[in-house]
Parts: sequence; structure tokens; C-alpha cells
Amino acid sequence: MNGEVSALGKTENKTEHNQLIVMSKQAYTVCFCFSRRFKHALAEAPPEIKTFFQNYSENELMTPSQLQRFLVEVQKQDKATIEDAQAIIDSLKHFHRKGLNDQSFFKYLLSDTNNPLPPSLGVHNDMTLPLSHYFIYTGHNSYLTGNQLSSACSDVPIIHALKRGVRVIELDIWPNASKDNVDVLHGRTLTTPVELIKCLRAIKEHAFDTSEYPVVITLEDHLTPDLQAKVAEMVSQTFGDTLFYPTIESLKQFPSPESLKKRIIISTKPPKEYLEAKEIKEKGEDSQHGMASVDEEASGKEVSTMKRGTIPDVKDNIVDEEDLNDDEEDSDESDTKSQHNEAPEYRRLITIHAGKPKGGLRESLKVDPDKVRRVSLSEGQLEKAVITLGKEFVRFTQGNIVRVYPKGTRITSSNYNPLLGWMHGAQMVALNMQGYGRSLWLMQGMFNANGGCGYVKKPDFLLKTGANNEVFDPKAKLSVKTTLKVTVYMGEGWYYDFKSTYFDQYSPPDFYTRVGIAGVPDDTVMRKTKVIEDNWLPNWNEVFEFTLTVPELALLVIEVLEYDMSDKDDFGGQTVLPVWELRSGIRAVPLYSYKGEKYNSVKLLMRFEFN
Repeated sequence: MNGEVSALGKTENKTEHNQLIVMSKQAYTVCFCFSRRFKHALAEAPPEIKTFFQNYSENELMTPSQLQRFLVEVQKQDKATIEDAQAIIDSLKHFHRKGLNDQSFFKYLLSDTNNPLPPSLGVHNDMTLPLSHYFIYTGHNSYLTGNQLSSACSDVPIIHALKRGVRVIELDIWPNASKDNVDVLHGRTLTTPVELIKCLRAIKEHAFDTSEYPVVITLEDHLTPDLQAKVAEMVSQTFGDTLFYPTIESLKQFPSPESLKKRIIISTKPPKEYLEAKEIKEKGEDSQHGMASVDEEASGKEVSTMKRGTIPDVKDNIVDEEDLNDDEEDSDESDTKSQHNEAPEYRRLITIHAGKPKGGLRESLKVDPDKVRRVSLSEGQLEKAVITLGKEFVRFTQGNIVRVYPKGTRITSSNYNPLLGWMHGAQMVALNMQGYGRSLWLMQGMFNANGGCGYVKKPDFLLKTGANNEVFDPKAKLSVKTTLKVTVYMGEGWYYDFKSTYFDQYSPPDFYTRVGIAGVPDDTVMRKTKVIEDNWLPNWNEVFEFTLTVPELALLVIEVLEYDMSDKDDFGGQTVLPVWELRSGIRAVPLYSYKGEKYNSVKLLMRFEFN
């Protein structure tokens, strides 16, 4: 009997214990939902913000003249007027008509109008210089919807890229199955084609949705002369007067973005790979060995550079269209036989000629005083070039254009660090726009500059040659030009844009911020704040200092993560800001998703100071 009572007692105690756990979880959920409903009441200004308000107010009110003094002295807006201050007060007049109280002052600092980049600056670079003087927002295999091996080809990613501000669209053009029309596809892969005309029409409709500066179409051409003629007709009819025709075949200097506003320009090489393959076949060299040579020649690469086992489940003979034999990919357009067989109307379209002389990379980077051209290099070739021919590379890019593209083993459409190309003057650093991750964040950060027009003028030191013919060397030890002091105050908005259980099932998130510089090697560094536990409105109040030798190429990288003790930390937002355009002062920094899409509400309150 006593045993039965004892067992019953244990059962009752266990039941009560489980009920208490459930009730506590329910209580958290109720409290959490209650707190979300009154989230504005939870946001409190950091201590330093309160101090600023006290120093620039009187009787708990900041008047227009006091706010104007704050704008000049703290925000470093030297030209701020009383009228500017009054406009800020008027936008928040539901708080107080005569000035800002502590709440409205805090609200102003967190507002979208208090952006870290100057909203009214717009396009401010000199846009009258040759195209070679600019970094240009460039896509790779712009028609692919996913991976490089088996995804569909479509005009949709082209439209998305143009709306994002991309100015260089790449199309790989091949004969269709019946050899009477032209498709766009990633050659010698399992990608499904899309008709060229559909891609051209998408470009025509959306080319200038985001920017009025020129769109460059780079054509990787694998066509016969009759199909080249068809492409010439297709391009001319689709774009009409928008298409730019060079007045002479070999330009000594590229035209400027300003002179090419609302124009489409074509960049390609005078093709010969298809003709060479056809000639070999006609000569009867159709042995297995001969056919392998044709495939390698036409694909523009050597199979041997694809390391076995690098990409699982990919056959060795399926390789990226561009990655390997770059001599073939950028054949010298001066080849007379190729010129003779080309459709002349097709050749007349080309503004930026892609080509290089035979003889290897050193010959490719020799400057021809009589004509400018584009040379394409894989990321691996870039890495080798800047080590062995760094000065020649920079000197070449002062007048000519270098395009860099991802290596062929990036089957998943991953990307590389674009800064290596930029710091050596490469204009067209091409990334897979359909992917995600830090490389694309850096790309988006770079092209936030100059009003987001897709063209950013290169720093002067990349365009000049010294008295002793010296050029910029990003690996050289340089003196510090400036120090950027970054204060990370607080963050807010996750409770709007994320579900209550997104980060943790039964507790608020544990946020921390990573902040650092991506730039030349001596400037590149990453730091992080402490973790603030169980808080949707984290207050870090931490200060970091970054010494910068080349601020003109420095990008400020900001990431928020949610600490997870047992698993990978959760992503909570990111942004990348061009340091050379960063506004001093206390700023509301909007954050973006992993895919690069702006959150509705998530932002950080930060301060930027240059010494």
C-alpha cells in the first residue's frame, strides 16, 4: 500500500513538474508577445546619445539653432543650415513643434534620412573620362538561373542584374540545335538554352531602369559567319538608335560613360574557334584524338587544369567555357584569315575588342599605343599575373580593360574576392550574380558608391605613372593616411522582420556585431563586439579603430550574427559601405539579408569619425 502511494506521489510530482515547464514556456511566449506589441517603449537611447542630447539642448528641448550646431559639430555637415534643422524638426512635429525632445532626437538618429551614405550626392564622379578609368559593375554568365552545369538559361536573371545596377551583361552565344538560329547557353554543359532574341529584348526593356550609363554586352561567340550576320541584324533591329557604333575599328582610347549615356555597346572578339573546328573536321581529322582536340579548342580551355575530384560527380571533360586556355579565348583580332571569314556587319558592332597577341601573359599586357582592347583572365590567372607581372598589369589597365571571371571549378556559382582585381586596376571584375555571400556583398558595397550608377572612377593613383615609370603597388608598405573610428551603439528591428522563434525557440536572441575593413592587405582586418544575451534590442556601445593606408579602396564590412552555443551562429544582417563616401557622425545603418535584399526595419546605430 505504501509502495502504491509512493509511486502515485512520484507520478503526481512528475506531472506537476512537466506542467510547470509548459506554463513557464507559455508565460515566456505571452510576455514576449506583449513586449513585441510595445516594442517602441523598449527602445532606449544609448548613454552617449543621451549625453549628446543634454549637451545640445536646454530645458529638455533641442531648438533649431542647437540642432544645427549638432549637425555641424557632431555630424560634420558643415553646410547644414537652420532651415535644414527646422526641416528635421518639422518631420517629427508630432513630438514637439518648437524643437526635439529626447525621444524625437533619438527617432531622428534612427530614421532612414540619417543614412551613412550621402543621399543627395548622386552621381558625382567625373564621368567624361575613358571607360578604362572606371570600375564597372560586371556579371558573369548573366543568363544562368543557378549552377554552372545544369541550371536553366533565362532572361530573368539578366533583368534582376540590370535592376540591381549591373552594367556588363555576358551572353554565351551558340548555334541552336537546327543550326539556323542562335541560343544562349553555357556551352558543353547540361544547361538548357534560351533564345538570344529573348535576352536582347530583356536588355532593351530594362537596361536603364536603375542607371542611365551604358550597358556593355560581352558576347562569347561560337558562331559561323552566317549566324554572326544574323546576330548583327538581330542586335541592330532590337536596339536601334540605342546601339553605339564606333566610327573607327581600332580605338586609341575608349569613349566615356558620359558620352555613352542610354547607349548599348558590344564587346567581343573576332571569333575563329568555330571556323577552326570546322576546318579540322573537313580535313577528315575525325579520329578520337582529333575530336578531343576540337572540343578543347572550341571550349577555350584545357581539360588538364580541372583537377580530378575537385567537383564531385562532374566528368573531367565537362569544363567551364572560359577558364583554361585564355590565349584561345581572347584570340588576336588581327588574324587576317578570321577577318576574311567574318560577317563584316557583325564586326562593325564591336566597340570594345577582346583580343591579345600570341605569346603568353607578358605579351598580353603590353600596351599598344595605336589601339586599346579588353583582355580576359580567370581568377587563377589574375592571382599569378599580379605576383609576376603586377606593375605591367596596373600599367596595362590605365588605358586598356581587364575582365576577370570565376574559375571553372565554381560549378555552384560561388565567387572569389573581387578586391584583388580592383586594387590592381581591373575594371570588369565579373561575379556570378545568381549566387550569394560575402563576395557579392563587397560588390554591392563598391557599387553603392557614385550614386549607384554602376560606374565608380578608379582612384587617381591607379591611373598615373610616376617620374620613374613607377605605378601603384598594393602590396607595398605605405604610410597611414587616416584612421576610421567606428562606434557600434545598438541595433533594432529584428522583432519586426523575423519570427519570434527564428533565432531561439524559447528565449530572445544573443546578438553580436562583426565590423572590419576589406581593402589592400595592410588595411584588411575584422573585429567583433561582445555577445549581448537574451535581447532583441542589443546595446553594445563598443569602439573600434581602423588605420587605413589606402582609404580610396577600403570597404567597411558590417555583419550581425546570433551566437549559438551548439550550432553555427545564425545570420542577422549585413552591409558593406565604401569608406571614401562614408558620412561622419552618428548614423542609422540599414542592414541587408544574406541574399543582399534590404530588410524593412533592421538597422544599427553607429558613429563614424575620421582622424
